[in-house]
Order: sequence, then structure tokens, then C-alpha cells
Amino acid sequence: MTLTIRPATRTDLPLIAQFIRDLADYERLAHEVRFDEVVLGDRLFGARPYAEVLIGEIDGAPQGFALFFHNFSTFEGKPGIYLEDLLVRPEARGSGLGKALLKRLAALAVERDCARLEWSVLDWNEPSIQFYKALGAKAMDEWTIYRVDGDALGELAEGA
Repeated sequence: MTLTIRPATRTDLPLIAQFIRDLADYERLAHEVRFDEVVLGDRLFGARPYAEVLIGEIDGAPQGFALFFHNFSTFEGKPGIYLEDLLVRPEARGSGLGKALLKRLAALAVERDCARLEWSVLDWNEPSIQFYKALGAKAMDEWTIYRVDGDALGELAEGA
């Protein structure tokens, strides 16, 4: 078995879109998927990419992906990498592909002089939580994520 991690290209867009839909199904959030594939392609591979994608392959067949982007730590004065999405197809779980994707992200973080690699996980996703803990990740329980989106985002923007 050969594991390969490679950067995605625009030709991977249909695959990336399917991985996102598969992840949404797994997370019980399929009803929240609203992206337009053409716009997604422009955001990932256009003149100003907003995120990057790694494709994980087993024996040449795509079996997982990681979508990530840079954030910034003012306390460290350095960028970080935020992992937005990570998915390994069910039939490939236990192959080491998830760990290989995270190792590549960690290597990118080190290469790019980042202060950290971070992500969020749903609190009910115990298999993933145990996997991340086994890799040395720690929960940032003292922080609460807040979000403004949809109508509330528009209303907030109007007051600017």
C-alpha cells in the first residue's frame, strides 16, 4: 500500500466538491452545503486563492482530503494554519491516510514558520477526538467559537 499526499489542482475540483459533500453527510450537516462549484473553484484556484487543498491517495486512488488556510497569531507574531476540513473515506480509515495528511500539514506549518496548526471538531465525534489526542493535539476548552453569518452578517455590515 502506497500513501501519497499531493497538492490539489483545478482538475480536482469535482473530487473536492464530493469530499466536502461526503464530510457534510458524515457530520450530519448536508443541509448546510450551499457552495457553487464554479465559485468554489475560483476561491481555491483563482487569482487570489483563499484556501489550499491536499489530496490523499492510496495506491493512486483519491481517498481523502484536507482543506486549509492561513490565520495569524498576534501573540506569536506569526501565521498559523487552520484546518477547515479533513476527510478520509470510510473504506480507507485505519490506513494511516488521516495521519499522513496531518503530518504533511504539520510539515507545511514548520516550513512556513507557522506558530501552530489548529482545527475544530464536533463534540460528538469521539473517534476523531481520540485520533487527534493520540497525535498530541489538545482541546482548547477555554475558548468558545462565535460566528456571524447569513442575515446577521448582512445586518452587521450595514452598520459599518
